[in-house]
Amino acid sequence: MDELGRDLSSLVDSVPAPMVGLLALVLVGYRGSWRVLRNVVTIAHEGGHAGVALLSGRKLNGIRLHSDTSGLTVSTGPAHGPGMVLTLFAGYPTVSLLGLSASGLVSRGHPETLLWAAVASLALLLVALRNLYGVLAVVVTGGVLAALAWWGDAGIRLVCAELLSWLLLLGGVRPLFELARKRRRGRAANSDADQLARLTGVAGGVWLLVWFVITVGMLLLGAGWLLEPSPLAWGRLF
Repeated sequence: MDELGRDLSSLVDSVPAPMVGLLALVLVGYRGSWRVLRNVVTIAHEGGHAGVALLSGRKLNGIRLHSDTSGLTVSTGPAHGPGMVLTLFAGYPTVSLLGLSASGLVSRGHPETLLWAAVASLALLLVALRNLYGVLAVVVTGGVLAALAWWGDAGIRLVCAELLSWLLLLGGVRPLFELARKRRRGRAANSDADQLARLTGVAGGVWLLVWFVITVGMLLLGAGWLLEPSPLAWGRLF
C-alpha cells in the first residue's frame, strides 16, 4: 500500500501545470462530469448570494441545494434597493472570484492553505443549509477536500488545489452559457438576470453580458497565475 502511494505521488508530481488546466476543461466541458461538478459551483454561487445578503444588512433565512444542481438562497429585507440588487448580482461573479483567489494562493505556493480555507468555508455554510441534500453535498465536498489536505503529500495537494482553482474559474463561465440558452427558450423567467431586470429596469441580457465580462476576465487572470510555475511547482521540472 505504501509503495502504491509513493507511485501515485510520483505520477502526480510529474503532471505539468497546463495538463491540470486541460483536465479541468474536459471535466467542465463533458456533460457527465459537469453534472457532478456543478454541485460545487452551485455551492459557491449560493454562498455568494448569502454572503452579500449579510454584508448588505439583509437577514439570511437559509440556503437550499437541489439534486438537479440548482440552488436557492432566501433572505429577508427590502424588496427593492441596493441590498437586493447586490445580493442578486453576487452569485455568478462569486464563483469566479473564489477561483481567482484560489489561483492566487496556488501561484504563491500555498495549496494546503487553499484546501483548508475551502473546508472552513464549507463548514460555515452548513449553518445556513435548510435541506438534507444540501447538507450532504457540502459535507461530501468538504470531506474530500479535508482528506486531500490531511493525507495528501505536497505534490497531490498542489495538483488538487490547481484543479479546484481551474474548476471554479471555468465553472464560473459555463453556467452563463446555460443561462443564455435558457433565456432564449423562455425558460428562465426567475433567473438572477431576469429578477435584476425587473428590479432595475436594465435588461437581463445586459446583466448577462456584465457577468460574462467579469468571469472571463477573472478566468484569464487566474489562468495566467496558474500557468506561471509556483514555488512548489518547480519540483516538476527536475
